[in-house]
Amino acid sequence: MSSVTSRKTGKDYDAKEWALRVDLAAAFRLAVHFDWHESVGNHFSAAVSSDGKKFLLNPKWKHFSEICASDLLLLDADDPDVMNGPDAPDPTAWCIHGAIHAAVPNARVILHCHPIYATTLATLKDPSIKPIDQNTARFFNRMAIDSNFSGLADDKAEGQRIARAFGNQSIMMMGNHGVSVASDTVAEAFEDLYFLERAAKTLILAYSTGQELNILSDEIAEKTARSWEDYGDAAFAHFDHLKAMLDKTDPSYRE
Repeated sequence: MSSVTSRKTGKDYDAKEWALRVDLAAAFRLAVHFDWHESVGNHFSAAVSSDGKKFLLNPKWKHFSEICASDLLLLDADDPDVMNGPDAPDPTAWCIHGAIHAAVPNARVILHCHPIYATTLATLKDPSIKPIDQNTARFFNRMAIDSNFSGLADDKAEGQRIARAFGNQSIMMMGNHGVSVASDTVAEAFEDLYFLERAAKTLILAYSTGQELNILSDEIAEKTARSWEDYGDAAFAHFDHLKAMLDKTDPSYRE
């Protein structure tokens, strides 16, 4: 089995896990670039084991702009002592990500944050994304909506409720809270988050005009959403470009 040695810590990692760590670290840095971060909160995670229960997560109170591949915690969703250790994660991170990884094995990568336009949309009585252009139509009938916000998600029961609310969708609008995106890879999850925030911005700006929305028919919206599925490779091309951009400005995320 091939391994990689971290230049920052000198620790050896399985090569496959290291590649995942690098991609997830890049996602944190890019969230800062796109202004999706919020203080030292919000959390991204990625499953390492086949059952999803062993996963990587950002450490407590470390700013997204400083996260490196070797900084990521390796946690076990079945470990009852996770929150008792010296490197315990943020309780809300453990609540949400631990519960989803434990209950939804196919949610390999989970990105949870509060980007301004998507979060603004989440505060509306109807937080759904209306299909008014091709970007908004990308999410037609492909998003769960959780309207049962009950405060900070920091206990086991709330985490389990959020995991159930995700259902079989890969994107969830969390009413009065923010958004969560789940996918097979960091690149695909990041692409969904990227277009989700762009779609939310378009819709919020359209709402702000006070004019009636020109909503696409269900038939055209579904056709458009299906067409997006033919462009899955774009996610990897886009993410590779963004990592190359980081490599030119600050490649320390790879350490």
